[in-house]
Amino acid sequence: MRDLAAGFSFLLKGQRWVARHGRHYGFGLLPGLITLVLYVALLVVLALWGEDAVAWSTPFADHWSSPWQGLFRGFLTAVFFALGLLLAVLTFTAVTLLIGQPFYENLSEKVDRDVSPDGTAPESGLPLWRELWISARDSLRILVRAALWGVLLFACGFLPFVGQTAVPVIGFFVTGFFLTEELSAVALQRRDVELRARLALLRSRRTLVWGFGTPLAVAFLVPFVAVFLMPGAVAGATLMARELLGEENAGDGPEDETEEEAVTS
Repeated sequence: MRDLAAGFSFLLKGQRWVARHGRHYGFGLLPGLITLVLYVALLVVLALWGEDAVAWSTPFADHWSSPWQGLFRGFLTAVFFALGLLLAVLTFTAVTLLIGQPFYENLSEKVDRDVSPDGTAPESGLPLWRELWISARDSLRILVRAALWGVLLFACGFLPFVGQTAVPVIGFFVTGFFLTEELSAVALQRRDVELRARLALLRSRRTLVWGFGTPLAVAFLVPFVAVFLMPGAVAGATLMARELLGEENAGDGPEDETEEEAVTS
C-alpha cells in the first residue's frame, strides 16, 4: 500500500511541477493537442464508415434473413469501433510522445536539473533522429505487448460475471503499467536504459508503477484530460524514474518525508 500511495504522489508532484513552470507546461500541451485532433478524425472516419467496412468484409451474410443480418453486422460494427477506441487509448501516449519527443525531452531534462542536488541532468548524446528511431522502435514493441494483453482481456470479457467485474479492473492495471513505461522511457532512455532493462525495473516495483499509472489510465479515457495531464505525467514519470534508479533528489529530507507520510495516512 505504501508503494501505491508513493506512485500516486509522483503523479501529483509532476502536475505540481508543471503548474509552477507555466512556460514548459504550455509547450508540453502542443503534442497532445496535435495527437488528439488526429485521433478524433480517425475515430470519426471509423464511426461513419465502420458499418460499410463490416458489410464489405462479411459478404457471406448478404443473404441472411432479417433480423439476423442486422444483429450480426451491428455487433461486429460495435466490436470494431470498441477495438479502435481501445487501440486509441493504448497508443495515444506513445504517439504523443513520438510527436512531442523534443518537447518532452526538454521538459524531462528541466525536471532532472531542478531536483538534482548538483543541478545537472543525464544526456543521451544521441542525435535527434536516433532518439526518434529508438523511441518509435520501443513504442512499437510495447504496443505489440499491449495489443496481446488487449486481445486476451477482450476475449475474457465474454466470460460470465468475471468479464464484467474483474476484467475491466485488470485492464486498467495493465494499461497503467504500459502507460508508465512509455512515460518513464523519456527519462530512462537518456540514461541509456534499454527496453528490456526498463521493463525489469518497472516489474521490480509493480505497486509503485500501478499507483502512478492506473489512475492516469482512468483519466486518459477522456482525451481532453489526457492532453492537459500529459506534461505533468512526463514530469512525474521523470521523478519516479529517479526513485527507481535510487538517484538523490535535492528535495529529499524531512519536508518530503512529511509529505509522503501525509499521502500514506
